[in-house]
Amino acid sequence: MFWGIAWMFVNLRLIFKKLDTNPLHIRTAIYSLTIGWIAISSACNDIDGRLSLSEADLSALLADSVSMYDADPKAEMPDPTAALPTLWRGNYLKDFNDSNYVHWADAERIGIQPLTDTRSHLFTSRPLVRITSCEDFYLENLTHSEPYLVPEAAQLLHDIGSRFNAILAANGGARYRIKVTSVLRTPESIRKLRRTNRNAVDSSVHQLGTTFDISHSRFIPDSPQPAYSSEDLKQALASVLDQLRAEGRCYVKHERKQPCFHISARPVR
Repeated sequence: MFWGIAWMFVNLRLIFKKLDTNPLHIRTAIYSLTIGWIAISSACNDIDGRLSLSEADLSALLADSVSMYDADPKAEMPDPTAALPTLWRGNYLKDFNDSNYVHWADAERIGIQPLTDTRSHLFTSRPLVRITSCEDFYLENLTHSEPYLVPEAAQLLHDIGSRFNAILAANGGARYRIKVTSVLRTPESIRKLRRTNRNAVDSSVHQLGTTFDISHSRFIPDSPQPAYSSEDLKQALASVLDQLRAEGRCYVKHERKQPCFHISARPVR
C-alpha cells in the first residue's frame, strides 16, 4: 500500500508542477494513478481478508521459505528397509470420496473468483499466499498450476506436512516429506491439462485457491534410513487426512486415474 500511495503522489506532483496539457502525458499520468490505486485497493482487500487467521499465523505463511528445501530431491525413493505399524485401517475409495460438489460449496465461501484475465489477477476477492518447498512439504515443479493458496488452505497444507512428519518421528525417526503436485489453476491451464489428465474438468475447484493435490505414490526422502515403502507412507498420510477431515478442516478425494489425494480446505470454525 505504501508504494501505491508513493506512486500516486509522485505523479500528482509532476502534473501540478508542470501543468502539462499534452494529451499523451495526461493519459500516461492517469494510467499511473490507476496503477497506484490498484496497489492501494489490493492491499486493503488483503487486510480485510486476513481476519480468519491471526496476524502471527499469517506472517508465518507469508514468510519466504526459499532455502535448502528447494533443492532437487532424489530421483528415486530408496528400497524399503523397515515397515511402519498399521496406522489406518480404512478404505481409500470409500473413506476419501468427497464429491466435487461439496468441495466447491465450501470453496466458494473462502476462495477467490476464478482468474479469467489480467484484471482478475489484480482484484482477487481474498488474499493469496505463495507457497514454496519447506520442511513440511516439497512443491513439485508446476507445469499446469501456480503456487498460490488462500490462507486457510496454506495453513492446512502446512498442518498436513507437520503432522505427517510427527507420525514418522514417533515411529522410527525417518524423514520424508509429502509432495505437492498441483495448486491454483486457471481456466486456460485446465484446458491444456485436459489433454493429458481426464480428472481436469472445467468446474475444477483448483480455480478457487482452496485446493491442492498431494501425491500418494511418491514422497521425498530426506534421510537415507530407515526407508519405508510408498504404501506405508501413503497409509501414514491417510491417517493424517482422516483426522483433519474428522475435525472439519478439509474435504478429501482419493483420485483413481492420478496417484494423488485431492484436498480442499474448509472455512476455519
